[in-house]
Amino acid sequence: MCGMTGWIDWNQDLSREREVLERMNGRLVSRGPDAEGIWLSQRAGLCHRRLIVIDPEGGSQPMVRRYGNRNLVITYNGELYNMKELTEKLQSRGHVLYSRSDTELILASYAEWGVDAPKHLNGIFAFAIWDEAEESLFIARDRIGVKPLFYVEQEGRILFASELKALLAHPDVSPRLDDDGLAEVLVMGPSRTPGHGVFKGVKELWPGMWMKAKADRIIRQRYWSLESRPHEDGPDRTVERVRELFTDAVRRQLVSDVPVGTMLSGGLDSSAISACAARHFQEQGKDPLDTFSVDYVGNDRYFKPNEFQPNADAPWVKKMSKHLSSRHHNILIDTEDLVPALDTALRARDLPGMADVDSSLYLFCREIKKKATVVLSGECADEVFGGYPWFHRAEMIQEGTFPWARMTKEKIRFLSPEVVKKIRPLEYVEDRYNDALHEVPRLPGESAEEARIREIFYLNLTRWMPTLLDRKDRMSMAVGLEVRVPFCDHHLVEYVWNVPWSMKRAGGREKGLFRQAMAGWLPDEVLWRKKSPYPKTHNPFYLEAVRRRVLHIIGDRTSPVVELLDRSALRCFAEKDLTGVHLPWFGQLMNVPQLFAFIIQLDLWMREYDVKV
Repeated sequence: MCGMTGWIDWNQDLSREREVLERMNGRLVSRGPDAEGIWLSQRAGLCHRRLIVIDPEGGSQPMVRRYGNRNLVITYNGELYNMKELTEKLQSRGHVLYSRSDTELILASYAEWGVDAPKHLNGIFAFAIWDEAEESLFIARDRIGVKPLFYVEQEGRILFASELKALLAHPDVSPRLDDDGLAEVLVMGPSRTPGHGVFKGVKELWPGMWMKAKADRIIRQRYWSLESRPHEDGPDRTVERVRELFTDAVRRQLVSDVPVGTMLSGGLDSSAISACAARHFQEQGKDPLDTFSVDYVGNDRYFKPNEFQPNADAPWVKKMSKHLSSRHHNILIDTEDLVPALDTALRARDLPGMADVDSSLYLFCREIKKKATVVLSGECADEVFGGYPWFHRAEMIQEGTFPWARMTKEKIRFLSPEVVKKIRPLEYVEDRYNDALHEVPRLPGESAEEARIREIFYLNLTRWMPTLLDRKDRMSMAVGLEVRVPFCDHHLVEYVWNVPWSMKRAGGREKGLFRQAMAGWLPDEVLWRKKSPYPKTHNPFYLEAVRRRVLHIIGDRTSPVVELLDRSALRCFAEKDLTGVHLPWFGQLMNVPQLFAFIIQLDLWMREYDVKV
């Protein structure tokens, strides 16, 4: 994993613009703390920050190779998991490879297959290739969108980067919001609309898409998307196939030249990954697997079971670590550290995000980095296999909006009437929801129930899952930690997409199919443990700390957010006794402390990034 940025200009001589490129690249130091590089010509400047994981000597970037009569230059962020097969395929076609790096494999793939190169890659990636001979730029992003890629099109030029902060370092990119950008921040929140870069003029390359640009034209094309087709495997074969695809994904993602561990919560998903990794380590005669868990100081005293978090993780982590014989590291976060970490998390994401869920993950990753450079995480199993309440509750299934948008009306009451009139929050969400439904690949002859569940899965895979992937990428890369996500393996996603709902919810349980696939790999009590979300602090100190800070913000007339908020409504709410108060939300995307934390991040974002509305 790394950071990349670049500037292509068909009208201006870039050989004099090194200082600007260095500034853009410098914004990505945390993504690549191990090395840096800039390749500069009259028409192109490609920059790279490197986190060394594979081939320390041969993987330096930007990488330049000559193929026939043309030079190709690449800057790349990601990891390939089919390096062995790809190497053999390219060598059989006459390619000579000079390193063990996946960077060179991507470059050779482009030389061999051109715009079809991404179809041959299994992994998580975003890359840019400059062809000197034809003066063209080719950029592509992995199928699921694990690795980020933003870009700006201007007259005769293209700028691109792994993160928004690098684009904003260019003098001609400004942090300005139009009405849609404001709606994305205030209404959609962290579940950004795909392709939307929030700031005016900034776009995001869609997952599974490539773009090729020359001086006179730009072509964009999808090379991968979900396809609906009848599922022909019976129940037993389906369980077997899911197990094969999952264990293959985990084993492929354990390849590294640096230490690898797993995040372990004691839940189904992380336990399954850890069990597969531990077994592989044992077969290879390696040292015990390093596992990492997170909890909060005081949660043993303040935790109270509820419908969505029925029990604490700690006893389950201990049980799984013992079962795996792993070398376990339990990381305790002090609640007092969460409030200042909101600022750090905001700077990592470049946008107001998931508040303390972001900041706690940042602190967790920072501690893991002291022991490992790569970890595997159970992210996205719920989206792929159907683990959330909205897959299983009739009233949520039939609700005509994004299942996680139930907070929209609650948010509106804290926005100023002028902003509500300006961005039309309910209409904006409805339009984005309808856009998403129009994309769903239908299966002719499917029952109404199955068709609706397919829609819910599509919404989760293409609208909610990117929220979690953004969060995981930014918080981990902010400390130079590479996090891999086996549940996002595209072979697994493609297969499970077409498995009927009756099989996915085997036994009437959330993720029933995956539970069956992991039978024999995990202790039964872990295998059938009820889903528990990412842990949060239950210490009342946190609520009081964020409440005080919000009251200070809305009392400060110089704060840029006061024009966006209904200060009297927010103050009235914040001054109430909020002990035990829960907002009407199924899950933990937004509770009272997180609402306050979001406003804190919004204020800091507008101040530090000098955001103009």
